[in-house]
Parts: sequence; structure tokens; C-alpha cells
Amino acid sequence: MNRSKRVLVVEDDDSMRVAIERLLNAAGFATALHASAEELLAVGSVEDDACVVADLALPGLSGIELLGVLRARGWLGSLILITAHDSPSVRQEAARSGVAAYLAKPFPGNSLVAAVHRAMQAPGTR
Repeated sequence: MNRSKRVLVVEDDDSMRVAIERLLNAAGFATALHASAEELLAVGSVEDDACVVADLALPGLSGIELLGVLRARGWLGSLILITAHDSPSVRQEAARSGVAAYLAKPFPGNSLVAAVHRAMQAPGTR
């Protein structure tokens, strides 16, 4: 079980957010859910060992912009970007931003679980 580290899910679509929560909980991860980047940022600091799974297209800050704000605050964790707006330019921007993984929707559940496992095992994370 991976209950010592949390996965913070930032997804504005209610059904997708709950589906991701169920998937990650079934894989043994503790989760905390947020409907926007601003909602996550409002909780204060994010633990360095936490992994963030964020949608690209969110109301307000995007998933990539969220990563920039977290890095500016000194966060060293990993962010997995998910998106329904896959394109070569988005993939390049995500890579330049330093996301730990990039998944285009719809993605197989095991791909997300594997990406979270890798992110959680990264030393000092990213």
C-alpha cells in the first residue's frame, strides 16, 4: 500500500475526478481531490512527496501553470498531466515544463497507475 504518500487530483470534470479517485484508491493510493488549481493552492503548502495529477484545461490556471506556481513555491514533487487536448505543441510544452508523465484522454487506467507509481518512487521527486 502507498498510503503514506498522497496523490492530489486536480480535475474540473466531476465524473473524471471521481473515476480517477476510485482508480487510485483501488491501487492503494490515498487521494485528495480538487476542482481547480486555485483550490489546491488555497490549501497552503503541498508536501514534496505528494504526486499531483492535473488536467491541462482547468478553469483559471492550467495544469502546466499550476506546476509553475508549485515550483516557484519550492515544491519538488512530480506532476502528471492529463489532457483531452493532445497535440504535438502541448506535448512539447509539457516536456519543457518538466511534467513527470503526460497522458492523453482517454487513457487506460493502468497507464495512470503506472505513472503514479513511477512518480512516487522518484528520489526527491522532480
